[in-house]
Amino acid sequence: MKKIFPFSLLVIVVVLGLLYPGAKAVVPAGAIDKADTAWLLISTALVLLMTPGLAFFYGGMVRKKNVISTMLQSFVCMGLITILWVVFGFSMAFGEDVGGYGFLGNPSTFFMMQNTLGVSWGTIPVVLFAMFQLKFAVITPALITGAFAERIRFNSYLIFITLFIVVIYIPLAHATWHPEGYFFKYGVLDFAGGTVVHMSAGWAALASALYLKKRTNPEHTPARVSYVILGTGLLWFGWFGFNAGSALGANELASTALATTTTASAAAAMSWIFFDILLGKKPSAVGACIGAVVGLVAITPAAGFVTVSSALVIGIIAAVVSNLVVIWRSKTGIDDTLDVFPCHGVGGMVGMLMTGIFATKSVNGAGAEGLAFGDTALFVKHLVALVSVSAFAFIGSFILLKVTDIISPLRVSREEEELGLDATQHDEAL
Repeated sequence: MKKIFPFSLLVIVVVLGLLYPGAKAVVPAGAIDKADTAWLLISTALVLLMTPGLAFFYGGMVRKKNVISTMLQSFVCMGLITILWVVFGFSMAFGEDVGGYGFLGNPSTFFMMQNTLGVSWGTIPVVLFAMFQLKFAVITPALITGAFAERIRFNSYLIFITLFIVVIYIPLAHATWHPEGYFFKYGVLDFAGGTVVHMSAGWAALASALYLKKRTNPEHTPARVSYVILGTGLLWFGWFGFNAGSALGANELASTALATTTTASAAAAMSWIFFDILLGKKPSAVGACIGAVVGLVAITPAAGFVTVSSALVIGIIAAVVSNLVVIWRSKTGIDDTLDVFPCHGVGGMVGMLMTGIFATKSVNGAGAEGLAFGDTALFVKHLVALVSVSAFAFIGSFILLKVTDIISPLRVSREEEELGLDATQHDEAL
């Protein structure tokens, strides 16, 4: 039965594809802007590139016997999450709000990508917006994998990320980015996913590290530092689509988001290196790469709401805070293998708070004035959202881990862990 069930789901998808072939509507003249569409096509491709980038980033940090399994955990999200998103995920995230609560969309609105061809979302086609948002959904569960690297069963991992997308990611995406979403109407600003992507993944990572407990031998040296550097380059490059693409147009706001993104990342990379030197450590390539990614994470919610000079401050502060949390984590019994929570979870929270401080309408009229500009309302709203999202993502993920463990044991055996997941889970070797 276990062998039949996964493929039988694909058979169901084939049947649904035949029953719902899709129909093309007539787009009103002038509804689609060619420049905006071109930029979003590029941005969508850039964001997809981030997932292979993450695979190299994570893959280079684990032991040699786990490189392929770790990279595959990122790559497989591009397959599984895409199917879920096309069938019902996009509709539940961005379909008509159900019940007026602001947490879920109607699964029938865009079920099997119905009503997406020949329809505009602002100045771009709906189907393009759906594919752009898909890439965010793809990379979010991939981010979690760094926390339980080297000790999770592949089949169980597939079950967990499916549950995570449906129960955690989709409600947060709807609440934060849908016009009728709860946090959207409350006034929370998240330009490109600091809350939806990085906080949710970070708290899920902490829950995973606590639930799966320590590896047999937690101490290890990275298998390929060159992979880490390559992955960082791909992530930084792709992040321009992540943040600047979230302007949903080829405009000044996209330009500002691109500028704040590269500035924060550069500042964080140097901040991590210089802070390490301050602590008496040698500057390292891995440290520089982690710092750059932390800067990218922290600027994500703020990218289209803050000035370029504020991005410098955000990047520097985020790197120091995350570095300190990494040091704290290393002194505890928490085996977050690749420090996903200190870097992505904490980085996302710092970015969210910094947005509440440095956001200004001079950058984006659709935003609000932050604490630095004399208004406390936005900062308070972000504090409330930070606490509620953290609790939801952490507790919800912990429950999903337990449910997954009941369906299929999460952790590999001690013997499998010692042999390595490449061989025991995939019968492959680097």
